[in-house]
Amino acid sequence: MCQGPMHEFLQALPKCEHHMHLEGSLEPSLLFDLASRNGISLPSPTEDPSFQSIDTLLARYRRFTSLDDFLHYYFIGMSVLITPADFESLAYEYFGRAHRDGVVHAEVFFDPQAHTSRGVAYNAIVDGFTAAQKRASADFGITSELIVCVLRHLPVEDGEKMYRDAIPHLETGVIRGLGLSSTEKGNPPHLYRDIYADAERRGFNRTAHAGEEAGVDYMASAVHHLNVMRVDHGIKLPEDESVMALFAQRNIMVTMCPLSNVELRCVSKVADLPIRTYLDNGVKFSINSDDPAYFGGYILDNHCAVQEAFGLDKREWERIVGHAIDGSWCSDERKGELRRHLEDVMVRYKD
Repeated sequence: MCQGPMHEFLQALPKCEHHMHLEGSLEPSLLFDLASRNGISLPSPTEDPSFQSIDTLLARYRRFTSLDDFLHYYFIGMSVLITPADFESLAYEYFGRAHRDGVVHAEVFFDPQAHTSRGVAYNAIVDGFTAAQKRASADFGITSELIVCVLRHLPVEDGEKMYRDAIPHLETGVIRGLGLSSTEKGNPPHLYRDIYADAERRGFNRTAHAGEEAGVDYMASAVHHLNVMRVDHGIKLPEDESVMALFAQRNIMVTMCPLSNVELRCVSKVADLPIRTYLDNGVKFSINSDDPAYFGGYILDNHCAVQEAFGLDKREWERIVGHAIDGSWCSDERKGELRRHLEDVMVRYKD
């Protein structure tokens, strides 16, 4: 990992994380602890040797072959989350790690359908996460927002029901935005246009996963059919210069997840990502960790991986972090604080 003055600079940058699934921060140690506490049966070592120990499970996480292979383990992990205290523990652990990596504002995804389908009450999920948000604000000074995700591998009608349940929290700001996640291929964005049209009418923030495994056509569809404000992953813009120009023109931010893209075989190495292309073509993006417990890297690891691959200078990082601040869904007052923080870091690490 990058070391020396550049590493110190990357650590100091006031980071905004926009693409992190809270369920994807479930470290194996907490997974086994909650399974024991809640009497949840994980696969036996005979059924899946990965579950012999924390170490064997971590080793399996380094061998994902595809998005669906990862999701298999992701949903097994979710099964141990039952009570509000479980969700609070999960989120608070993430916020602690994020704080150590220099995160000052986090906008995090969660997947109610994966829990309510197991009999977990919707309010138990939200109550646990909001309790963690309050603790993180008091203990670490991190501001945060929740983004509720529709799971696209489930029937659209199921996602619509979940969205309706979430509307009161979206209206009060307990939840700050709507997202679309899970298996991308075969579940194109246009299927969710009615949900997103309603969200747009109500003035809710909107984002969607597109252009991870599927092509740039999914990114274009997310813009044209869902009228999103951000696109998650979104690494396929170089396939179509006109779509890339559209993203630049409309200031649609892409929330990139470099280590995740490598782990899920979307690219063979971080250097294959369009970081330089996006900088050169005015496409705004942020750097994020996606599902860090599964992909072996939190947000600072992702920043370092990008630095090692592209050798960016400090002014380029200032642009990236500045765009992340501008593209956040926090208040203008909070953005002003983060901008001043960034200015202070740039002065402190001036060449």
